[in-house]
Formats: sequence, structure tokens, C-alpha cells
Amino acid sequence: MATQRQRVALVTGGTTGIGAATCAALAAAGYTVAANFCGNADRARDFTNRTGVPTWQWSIADHDACRTGVRTVEAALGPIDILVNNAGITRDASLAKMAPEAWRDVIDTNLSGCFNMAHAVFADMRARKWGRIVSISSINGETGQFGQTNYAASKAGILGFTRALALEGARDGVTVNAVAPGYTDTDMVQAVPPDVLAGIVARIPVGRLAMPAEIARCITFLVAEDSGFITGATLDVNGGQRMG
Repeated sequence: MATQRQRVALVTGGTTGIGAATCAALAAAGYTVAANFCGNADRARDFTNRTGVPTWQWSIADHDACRTGVRTVEAALGPIDILVNNAGITRDASLAKMAPEAWRDVIDTNLSGCFNMAHAVFADMRARKWGRIVSISSINGETGQFGQTNYAASKAGILGFTRALALEGARDGVTVNAVAPGYTDTDMVQAVPPDVLAGIVARIPVGRLAMPAEIARCITFLVAEDSGFITGATLDVNGGQRMG
């Protein structure tokens, strides 16, 4: 009897923060894991040396680069069964002070990046009658945040994208879900001024930031073989800061 091949997972922005924790969790769960990154080749090299997870570099904001990158990963590891759209950036400013480039950069990376990556894998997932796509949104995409019209819009857009694409994949065994983390102990959050961060933590009912591994655990749950009846959902992981 033929054995089923190991599922292949690709995590964008996979060398730091939530992405790195997700790579580790998926590898521990028995998946073959690849990480995409955009900017820091030295950090990616260190990540691979430390974890054994191979990395490939391209910008998820570039549609053609995403298609080429996916084909390169598949040539090395096999068809991609699981896509985790984790990569994201911030370019914070109030709307009055926000440059058009800051709007475009965030939308192109955070939201269009989800389209670009899903566009590269979705048809093949449907043809194989199995697939998992999980995209990382944010509590700020659900509630808004001062100085983040670009970021909040991109993360809210991911939720609509997720629900619509879930309908397209449902009959073919492809689930599409989102995870909306609250404030998490990553480089991005630690860059917030200490007094501002202290105020944020004070408003979280559990009294602390999330750890990246806690978000990764949710992603691992959603991509599992026996999670096939969960699609179009948003899993809120925010320490009670937003309910319902």
C-alpha cells in the first residue's frame, strides 16, 4: 500500500516572530516546511542553520516573483499543500501625515501579498482536492487603530479575502481561514515606545503580550488533516482584548 507523502507547508515572512514560531510548530508536527523572506539574508541563513528549515527570498508584493518562488520551492520539496500568509509590514502615520507610498507599500505587502501567494497555489490545491491557506490578520484589522489606516485596512481586507476564497475552495477540500492575533511579543511590537506599549498591555485582560508560539499553535490546528470542516473562519487570539 502506498504511503501518503509528507505535506509541504510554506510560510511567508517565516524567519522571525510569528512566522519563525509557525515554521517550528509545523516542523514539529511532521510537515515539510519552507520559509519565505524578503530582506535580511544573513538572518535567514542563521534561521536555516538553527532550525534546518530552508528559506527562499522574494517579495510577496511582486506577483510574478511569487509564482516563480512557489515553483522553485515545489521543485525542491514537492507540491505546496499548506500556505501561511504571515509576512507583513507597518508604515504608521496619521492619515494627514501619511505619504501615498506608505499606503501602497502596506497594502501591496499585507493584502496584495495574500492574493499573490494564494493565486500561485490555489488552482493546484483544488486539483489535488486538498489544501490549507491561513492568513494572519490582526486585532487592529477588526477594531482599527490610530495612525494605522493603511495597516488596519490591509488586515481587515484579509478577513474579506479569506471568507470569499473559502467559498471557492470548499467543494474541493481547500480550507481558507484567518488568525487575528492581538499584540504579540515580536520585533514589530517591541519597536513601540515603552510607555505606549505599557499602556497597550494594561488594556489586555490577561495582562501580557501573546507569545509567537501561542499564535503558531492556532495555525497548526487550522491546517491539520482533521480541521477540514473549518473554513472561512477568523480565530481571534488576543487575550480577551476583543470578544465577539
